[in-house]
This record gives sequence, structure tokens and C-alpha cells, in this order.
Amino acid sequence: MPTIPTSTPLQISDKRKVDGLSPGDADGDPTADINVLLVVYAFPPAGGVGTLRAASLARYLPGEAIRLDVLTTRNPSSVVSDFSLLDEIPETVTIHRTYTLDLPFPLKKRLKALIGMSNSHSTQSGTATSQTRVFKRLLQDILLPDPQVTWLPILTRAARRVIRDRQIDLVLITGAPFSNYLLARRLRKEYPRLPIVLDFRDEWISTCFGNASFSFSRSERARRFAVRAEAAAIASASAVVSVSNNGLREIKARYPNDPDNKYHYIPNGFDASRITIGRGNRKLQHHNKIVVTYVGTLYNSTEPSYLVDALRSLPLGSKNRILLRFVGHIEELRYKQLLLELGEMVELANHVPQREALNALSETDYLLLVSHDRVNVSAKFYDYLGSEKPILACIHPDGEIRSLLEALQAGWWAPSNDVAAIRQLFLNALAHGKYPFPAFNPDTAKIAQYERKALAKRYATLLHSIAENARDLMSEPQKTPSKT
Repeated sequence: MPTIPTSTPLQISDKRKVDGLSPGDADGDPTADINVLLVVYAFPPAGGVGTLRAASLARYLPGEAIRLDVLTTRNPSSVVSDFSLLDEIPETVTIHRTYTLDLPFPLKKRLKALIGMSNSHSTQSGTATSQTRVFKRLLQDILLPDPQVTWLPILTRAARRVIRDRQIDLVLITGAPFSNYLLARRLRKEYPRLPIVLDFRDEWISTCFGNASFSFSRSERARRFAVRAEAAAIASASAVVSVSNNGLREIKARYPNDPDNKYHYIPNGFDASRITIGRGNRKLQHHNKIVVTYVGTLYNSTEPSYLVDALRSLPLGSKNRILLRFVGHIEELRYKQLLLELGEMVELANHVPQREALNALSETDYLLLVSHDRVNVSAKFYDYLGSEKPILACIHPDGEIRSLLEALQAGWWAPSNDVAAIRQLFLNALAHGKYPFPAFNPDTAKIAQYERKALAKRYATLLHSIAENARDLMSEPQKTPSKT
């Protein structure tokens, strides 16, 4: 397992040996064809869904002739730690950790609540409320595009050092946070021929200023900043990767003059080595209720009010046959209070390490997905796919999740804001009964294409192609101006 040192902010590399070489050595895996630097804000042992894509790339890319360095934060604002994810990272991966000035998650949560209070009490007079509004505006005007922008100065210096010392051939920057992408323009000025790939786990502009799912500030100033910052990052990038087709189309439409082959779709996936797949569970079979499980975080774009209204409208006999389990972090107290209105129908569990959360997938009849997001695809959707359990999805009718759900025959859906349709979705589930049942026949061959190891191989092919094209360009003789 890669060690996590306790060093000064200036000592950014992990204090460990890699194949007998120190992290500062330029040599590395002799079987590697290219040296890639992966830039990610939160990396194991930081837990949560935001770390899984980078963790899977770090786990599998070294097996595809890539020597990988990871540049990340030592103290990310993270809900939970999960050391099991770090255990799976190969020792050939060199991890460079820097400090960031970002606030710890509990303090950030308190500040968010304070800002929220200033909105809810904006009509009240008083010095305290006025000061809160000023503080809120000050934070939102300075911390653009997000609070993690405080990492950027340290990140830039560290990236330059790693690129130089480790002879990096390609830089892969993944986000959110979207402030990570600001690094692209800074690197492009210094390294005009260095391949830079931007990996979008969430689409930026529409997500922040349309869906209002993740945005720290939704002011007009913040929107203008985001539009300019994204344009500068895209212009500096050699390639752009999105985890969703809808997200890719949104990004690409803003830059119609870019070539089509600059944009690529590589979705999230599931890790088959972590998910128990089975046609039945003895513990589950002895449970007399239909168990429906939600795994993950509840936040703006997954808020459960329509779901709760639909379940409350069920006949009493139907209510008594359903057990709804929520496993994960609940972003706001009001969401928790809504769920608790369901009484004995609901069980709430705190955030747990990913392996424990995935175990919950084998102990359920159905998996619950809630998303009001038209553009992005919840990462948990792919873990649900890997479990081969039927999905009950309350989703945007024009979203990508719907098309995937139908194409893979992975479950049933209702519009996320339609109480009557959600009610019927659960009545139909009760009619099917406990898992397994004949009406559920997922397309397992298509689902297998979303396994993380296979997706990492696909990503590696792209990175090798980009690096090879860059080498070819650099090997071309420079044209000298003809004499006239």
C-alpha cells in the first residue's frame, strides 16, 4: 500500500521507493511506453464517489504500458476516508501530495449552512443578517470557480516540478472541482507542445448554472468567470473526455470550430472485483418485505421530495411491504427530515467505506436511483449495473440515464418530478415481488462493457494515441522560411 508521509508542504512526494527508485528519479517502469501525470484533487485514502474514477485509472493504467504519477492534495475536503481504495493502487504508481488551503469538510458544511441561512432570512433586518450576506458575497466573489481554487498556486508549482523531474509525456486533469482545469492554461504557456487531456466527470456550465447541483456561486459574475475559464482550458487542451454523451454534446456545442476528434466519451463504470453478483441472497430471502436500497449522497440534484410524496400516497398495505434503505451521506438536514416522515418504511445508514456500501447491493431486491439531472450520469448507476439487480429510477425523462437504463434492460423508470408515476413504479415493483423474478432480464453482455478495467484499457489506448501524435509532431523538421 502506498504510504502517506507526514512531511512539510515543500516535500510533495510520498516518502517511498518505487521499484527501487526514489520518486524523484526520471526512470521508472521499463515496460512503460509513456509517462502520464494524473492531476486530481481528492485521491485515496480520501473516499466518496468523486475519487473512484481516478482510483480506477491509477489501478489499471500501469498494466497498459503507462508509468503513472498522481498529483493530489494531502488534506482534501472529503466526507470520509477509505483506505481499501489505496490498498489497490500498484506500487509502481508514484503519488505526489501537496497541502491545500481548502477548508475541512465539517467547517465547509457549517459555512454552507450559514450562507443558506442568509438566503432564507434575507427579508429580515439586522446587523447579523447583513454581515452574513456581505461575508457570503465576499467568499463567492473571491473563490471562483469554487473553494478548491486555493490549491491552484501550489498545484501549479508542483506540476511543473513533476513534469520536469519525471519527464512527463502527457498530463491528464480530472475534475470536479472545476478549478483543476485552470491548470491547463498555465501549463500550456510553459509547455506549448505538451499533450494535456481534460477529463470531465461532470459537465461544467449547464451543471452549475442550469441544474444548480454543485455550484458554490450562481451569480452573474461567477457565470462569466466560468464561461471564460472553461474556454481557456478547452483551448489549451489537446483532448477533452466526458463521462456522459449528453455532457460531451453540451461542451462540444460551445466550441463548434474545434475538430470532432478532440472530444471523446469514456463513461464511468463498475469494479467487478468489488461487487458480489448473485441471483439470490439467503439473508434477503428471509426478509418478509421488498427491500429497496439507495447507495450514495443525497444533494440538490437527487433531493427526495417527490419520492417521499409518492411513497406516502401508497395504500397502507403497500407501505407495510416496503423497506427503503438509504446508505450514504445526506447533504442537508431537510432531506433527512423528509425521509424520516416515512416512518417505519425507511432505514438511514451513515456513509460507509465503498466496499461496505457495495455489499449492500447484494442485500436488496431493488436499487433506487434518484436524479433530476438531464446532463450528467450518477456514478452509482454503474455500480448498480454491475450488481445485476433491478433498478427503480426516478430520473429526468430526457436524461442519459433513461436511454442507458432502457438499452441495458436494467430496470424501470419514472419522471423524477411526477408523483403519480413514481407511485406506480413502486406498485409495479410490489407486483413483481422479491428478487429474482422472471420479468427482469438485463443485457449482461452490454453491461460487461462498463467494467472499469475494460474502460481503463480504452482510456489507455486514447492516451497512447495522443502521446504518439505529439511525438510525431515534435519529430517533424522545423520549416525554415524561404529566402526571397
